[in-house]
Amino acid sequence: MEKFREVLDLHLKHRSALGYGLVSLLTAGGERIFSTAVFRCPCSAAWNLPYGLVFLLVPALALFLLGYVLSARTWRLLTGCCARGRGAGLRGALVFAQISATAAVAPLTWVAVALLGGAFYECAASGSEVLARHLCQGRDPRCAAQLPLVPCQQAQAPDVKELQKELQKELTAHSQVLGWVLIAVVIILLLIFTSISRCLSPVSYLHLKFWKIYLQQEQQILKSQATEHATQLAKENVKCFFECSQPQEYSTPSIKAWQQISSLYTFNTKEQYYSTLHKYVNKKQKNQCSTSSEEDAMVPVLGFVDSSDMNSTADL
Repeated sequence: MEKFREVLDLHLKHRSALGYGLVSLLTAGGERIFSTAVFRCPCSAAWNLPYGLVFLLVPALALFLLGYVLSARTWRLLTGCCARGRGAGLRGALVFAQISATAAVAPLTWVAVALLGGAFYECAASGSEVLARHLCQGRDPRCAAQLPLVPCQQAQAPDVKELQKELQKELTAHSQVLGWVLIAVVIILLLIFTSISRCLSPVSYLHLKFWKIYLQQEQQILKSQATEHATQLAKENVKCFFECSQPQEYSTPSIKAWQQISSLYTFNTKEQYYSTLHKYVNKKQKNQCSTSSEEDAMVPVLGFVDSSDMNSTADL
C-alpha cells in the first residue's frame, strides 16, 4: 500500500511532465505506424510534393486543434464569451497564446519525429523543382528525371540505381538535420519562456507549491460538494414530480455567481486570492464585485489556476 501511495504521489508531483511525455510518446508511435503502414509515396513529379506535405503537416494540424479541444482553459475562455462582450480582450489573447503553446507539443513532436524518419520529407522534397535544381547541380543529366522516383528505388540500371541511392542519402540527411534543428529550437524556446516566466513570478517557489496543493484540494472538494448538491436537488425534484407536491426551497448559486468563479484568473498584489472561487467568496463577504480591476494582471506562471477544473487536478 505504501508503494502504491509513493507511485501516486510521484504521479501527482510530476503530472505535467508525465502528461507531456506520454503525449509525445503516443505521437511518435503514431507517426511510425503511419510512415510504415499507411504512407506510400506516389513517386510522381506532380504528386510527390503535395502528398509528402499532407502527411507531414495535416496530422500536425489535427493534433494542434485537438490540443485546443482537450484543454480546460480553452472552454473556460470560450464559454459565455459572446454573452460577456469584449471585456477581457487582452487577457483572453494572453491566455489563448498560452493554450496555443501547450497545444503545440504534439504537432511539433509529430513533425520532429517525421523529419528524423525522413520518409515524408524525402517524398515531398523529391517533387520540388527548386530542390531538384539544387540537388542535381553538377550531377548526371538524368538526375532531375530520376529524383521523383527516388522514394520508390525501382531503377534497374546499376548507374541509375547508384544515382538514386546518392540522392536518397542526401534527402535523408537534409530531413534529419531539419528534425534535430527543430528539436533544439523548441527546447531552447521552452527553456527561455520557462525561465522568464519563473523570473517574473510575483510569488516564491514554495508559495507556488502551496498554491497548487490548495487548487488540487479546492477542485476535489468542489466536485464532491457539487455532486452531493446536484444529487439532493435531483432527488427532491423527482420526488415532487411523482408525489405531485411542492418542492422545498433549495439554495443554489446564481448564474452570476457561476460566471464569476468561471472567469479567467487575474493576480493582484494587494489582494491574495488562490482562485476565482476564493476571490468570489471573500469579495461577497465584503459586498464587493469579484470582477477584475485595472490593477489585476495575467501572470504566465499562474496559468495553472485556469487549467484546473472539476474533472482534473492542478499540476504539482
